[in-house]
Amino acid sequence: MGADREGSGRLRPVRVGVYLGCGALLLTGCASMPDSGDLSGVESTPRQDSQVRVFALPPREDARPAEIVQGFLEALTSDDAQYKTALKYLTTAARKSWDPFSSTTVLTDGPDAKSEQAVNADGSGGSYSYTLAGTKVATVNDQHAYTPDSAAYRATVHLTRQKGTKQWRIDGLPQGVVMGNSDFQRNYVSVNKYYFASNAASGPTGQLGTVADPVYVREKVDPMTEMVRALLKGPTRWLDPVVASSFPSGTDLKEGVTSLSPDDRNRVTVPLNHKADHVSRLQCDKMATQLLLTFRDLTPTGVDEVELQRSNGTQLCVVNEGRAEVIASHGTAEHPGYEYFIDGKQRLVRLSSANGGKEPEPVPGPLGDGGRKLRAAAVSRDEDSAAGVSADGSSLYVGSLVSGASLGDAVLHSQGRTAQDRLTTPSWDGRGDLWVADRDPANPRLVLLEKGAGEPLQVSTPGLDGRVKAVRVAADGVRIALIVEKDGKSSLQIGRIDRDTTATTATKATTAGERPGVSVLELHSVAPQLEEVTAMSWAGDSRLVVVGRESEGVLQMRYVQVDGSTPVGAAPSALTGVKEIAASEDERLPLVAHSEEDGIVRLSSGEQWQKVVKDGTAPVYPG
Repeated sequence: MGADREGSGRLRPVRVGVYLGCGALLLTGCASMPDSGDLSGVESTPRQDSQVRVFALPPREDARPAEIVQGFLEALTSDDAQYKTALKYLTTAARKSWDPFSSTTVLTDGPDAKSEQAVNADGSGGSYSYTLAGTKVATVNDQHAYTPDSAAYRATVHLTRQKGTKQWRIDGLPQGVVMGNSDFQRNYVSVNKYYFASNAASGPTGQLGTVADPVYVREKVDPMTEMVRALLKGPTRWLDPVVASSFPSGTDLKEGVTSLSPDDRNRVTVPLNHKADHVSRLQCDKMATQLLLTFRDLTPTGVDEVELQRSNGTQLCVVNEGRAEVIASHGTAEHPGYEYFIDGKQRLVRLSSANGGKEPEPVPGPLGDGGRKLRAAAVSRDEDSAAGVSADGSSLYVGSLVSGASLGDAVLHSQGRTAQDRLTTPSWDGRGDLWVADRDPANPRLVLLEKGAGEPLQVSTPGLDGRVKAVRVAADGVRIALIVEKDGKSSLQIGRIDRDTTATTATKATTAGERPGVSVLELHSVAPQLEEVTAMSWAGDSRLVVVGRESEGVLQMRYVQVDGSTPVGAAPSALTGVKEIAASEDERLPLVAHSEEDGIVRLSSGEQWQKVVKDGTAPVYPG
């Protein structure tokens, strides 16, 4: 893995080896490497072929300090599972103390290294120190969780001569690995592991609700086995308070198991240690379901079956996709029957999702008959009920989507002085509860109506710094996306929904009969590069589509992950004057948007935006 680098010393040729996954040598070549001097950022040419693996070369005899540092940094970006080549650049003591798996620091470019030589009393060079510097993009921690970070990076690598030889080796270095963003994108892949929501109700047919927990693993280094180990270790710290795993504490792969892969029947067999030997059949089915969902993103066609084995090799259970769907529900498994929006007569209307129909029809019931003028609406995930915000934004109504049903009084009012200071578009969660924010500057609040009715419950938001402009709750009912405005800027933030178990004292029930409190905790920005976010929608189990602009930039549309990373793949096609956006957690369904120029438009995979109707606003999918 060589590249031309500037340096003040003599250049030597370095052989580069690129290997296929089966171990065959694909090609070799030469690149230049400096003997000494400062080092520029380490960046490698991105690989397009997913089967290609790249391995670094060990240090050559009598390599100079600059070459040792350069070779070590390049070895960190190779497909070496245990970093065995990188270890060869370290002293014996440093090999024992360095933990490359503790973290991955991602920089905008590869780390720049500047040297400083320490001179002995006799004038000879005794040691070298290299300062590694750059600007962070993110950090991936020991749980494989990605966190955006824009701070400066600075670390020191120290070299000395190996005892008994004249060979330079690294004897002091930071824990973890560091690399440029292009190498990170080439080496790592984002995959969802799945757990069960611990404080949310079951799905509409009694299934357990699942929650996606996205993590990053090395794409060419046995990602299936790495994902199983990550799943067994438990959820990431941010998600842990609201999810549960079916695997007994301490469950791990059976000792000696080094690699997992599908067989010719597309079944993955997972041998477990003794901690899982005595689980019940139902618990085993839940465990296998977690694995089956987790494997979906790791192979082009997914995995058809998962077999779990006891520590003695006997079968615990086998779960296929059909059985998994009985056990658990998740957002991407929901198939909405319709797309919805507000038409020119300020009614709630719908379009069939199945045939891509272009002739909208008013929804059955009072929100579609035109008797109550609306500016926004939300449809429950079972598509039996809908909530509508009045044209002036002051009142929220909930009605049945059944012909002949009547509309009762408003379930919530806002006292905001202007329409923009009143109610947001509401959102239904997977429990059937309704969420909405009141933007009244005198009384800003996030409100929950259980089953869309009853006394409004004010949600505690201890980490909120600003005023909520938009609300979207994930299908899992434990994550919520908010557009938050402060000092003229608006950001997209994700929070964790906590139902009483860790609620603040102010929101906990204090007397018998009071409802438990609900809180949104640990809000964090997931699109920090955008100074203005104008619209967003969930677009998958751990993905959102966002409309916004960077500093002094133009309005753009992009996908973001809930951990703040950018998913692989193209952004949606540009759309002029986009005001609102709607997506389904079923990623196969088209995006629907409201454009100032074209009205309601639709974008299906592989196509361009298509006009639906000119006179329409506020598109939504169920949720």
